[in-house]
Amino acid sequence: MTTATPLRLRLRDRVARVAELVATPLVPADFVDLVDPLRNGADLRARIVAVTAETADAVTIELRPGRGWRGHTAGQYVRIGVDVDGVRQWRAYSVTSSTAASFTITVKAIPDGLVSNHLVRRAVAGTVVQLDQAAGEFVLPAALPAKALFVTAGSGITPVMGMLRSTSLADVVLVHSAPTADDVIFAAELRGLAASGLLRLVEKHTDTDGMLTTDELAALVPDLAEREAWACGPTGMLDALEAWWPTDRLHTERFRPSVLVTGEGGSVTFARTGTVVEADGATPLLDAGEAAGVLMPSGCRMGICFGCVLPLREGAVRDLRTGDITTAAVGDGVLIQTCISAAAGACDLDV
Repeated sequence: MTTATPLRLRLRDRVARVAELVATPLVPADFVDLVDPLRNGADLRARIVAVTAETADAVTIELRPGRGWRGHTAGQYVRIGVDVDGVRQWRAYSVTSSTAASFTITVKAIPDGLVSNHLVRRAVAGTVVQLDQAAGEFVLPAALPAKALFVTAGSGITPVMGMLRSTSLADVVLVHSAPTADDVIFAAELRGLAASGLLRLVEKHTDTDGMLTTDELAALVPDLAEREAWACGPTGMLDALEAWWPTDRLHTERFRPSVLVTGEGGSVTFARTGTVVEADGATPLLDAGEAAGVLMPSGCRMGICFGCVLPLREGAVRDLRTGDITTAAVGDGVLIQTCISAAAGACDLDV
């Protein structure tokens, strides 16, 4: 008995190694993944359960994650990996449902958005996507405020919708901007909550009403200074709110980094492909590479997931959020994030 168990283990290991050699470049786990891609021990994935239209260019996608999923807090986002034309692309989307075994993301197609257009136009139930654990600090506090204000525009409503669906707030005002009434994501649900007295909803239809201004917001919400506030939407709106906000109780979520400082640009060399492009000082290196046809690793495009980190072989780049310059000489081993870095002179990337 003392030698039987080790012998069986050795035989099992040998069989597994032989199976891996026969299956090369696949291994037995790859075949198991085909049968049960959401199993314990596999890379974290999720299966699309349903796709529901919200507007002409937005859909809600219900995802059932694998057994390694640790759940989310309302307001957080997830990164999903989607295969588009044979290339895996990673993007981050806010979770729009309450905490549960399955969850939803709501995707709005943006002009020239490779992944967003794919998900809105082509996603179908049954598709398996790659998944990361939920992340993000744009969440409600444990001690809920007596009065809450949400200021959103476009798809900026998505993390807030997750909060509204997950938590009962006593006094809520939501000021939401969209081009037209038909472009309001979650329109029926939001208007239903307002009709039931569960929130005060102010819709701003910018095609006819113009853009929301800070003076207008102050008039719409007279007790604004008494409210804890969360804002999500275009960079211009968030910049204006942060510069003007009368209290320190404003929390913002940005889907793209703010470009605070731009440099002089320069020639960018993508070493492995030999591609050389001229990039201005306001264009992220990630965008410059993709526009030139270079296969660039990427994730959230906000500078927080580090999916776009690459070695800077030599040259200088500028952080678009802070204006800080990073330089490197051959052999330095400097790493940069291409989604938030622009050329500040000639630079050479190891990709």
